[in-house]
Amino acid sequence: HLVLVDTFPRFVEGDDYSFGASTRDRSRRIDEVRDGWGRGVMLRQFAPSLARDADLLDSWSRYERQAASPGSAVAMIEMLYETDVRSALPSISVPTLVIARRDATRIPPAHSRYVADQIPGARYKELPGAETLMWAGDASATIAEIQEFVTGERPLPDESRVLATVMFTDIVRSTERAAAVGDSAWRELLEAHHRVVRNELRRFRGREVDTAGDGFLATFDGPGRAVHCATSIVAAVRQVGLEVRVGIHTGELERIGDDIRGIAVHVGARIGAKARAGEVLVSATVKALVAGSGIAFEDRGDHDLKGIDEPWRLYAVLQV
Repeated sequence: HLVLVDTFPRFVEGDDYSFGASTRDRSRRIDEVRDGWGRGVMLRQFAPSLARDADLLDSWSRYERQAASPGSAVAMIEMLYETDVRSALPSISVPTLVIARRDATRIPPAHSRYVADQIPGARYKELPGAETLMWAGDASATIAEIQEFVTGERPLPDESRVLATVMFTDIVRSTERAAAVGDSAWRELLEAHHRVVRNELRRFRGREVDTAGDGFLATFDGPGRAVHCATSIVAAVRQVGLEVRVGIHTGELERIGDDIRGIAVHVGARIGAKARAGEVLVSATVKALVAGSGIAFEDRGDHDLKGIDEPWRLYAVLQV
């Protein structure tokens, strides 16, 4: 079997290939590689949404520097623009699957449709998304298509409801702090805050779900790991001059793609809003689940949580 993802037989336009890159685009892309190699230029071109992740961009930049010199990178790109394998496509006789991302701009799906049309019996599948890296965007959809093509069986979808621990973090008095230091300094503080939080999430195997400016939503496969991560975040963020509050709850969630929903998410958010500066506040559920772990708590009594029918007993983490 042959599987081609975001493929192209020729990259530049021609009299009989109208959807290729123009001469102007070719020159611009080569200049971008020449000037930006080693600073994540290819990630910005192929997965611009991922390039907003500072840590990933830094790793990708190192990858570029270790892979080739700027001159070698330009030579490879120029060779790519000179390549044309259209004449070979009709001779391919193995079962072939061609997958494209519908909204991709770096490698438009017209390239892939052409390839599928020219390979005898090829199957063409267009998936939602704009990224042209296999592991970017909804990688599970790509994997499902490949598995069905190779094995004849499509993977069963994951159960949409799962038991998990949610953690909400929020910078204390962020609006006042931003007004006091100014836009430029606040942006630098936010970037430092995001790096710190993401480092701790990686350490404790948390999964970042969302970040809304000055706060994070993450999930964990166990409440103890979430508590340890939260206390580490509080201490680490303090080193860059910020204070955060954290709320943690364990409950059943509904997974919608990469997003999560459900009452447990709302409870976790409301608990976070009740926490004080530098405090990790958890639900009684979390306290019960980590019994015997050595984590010490202080009882903060029953609280009414906005939008939740009954009061919740909350506890502040004292020692981990």
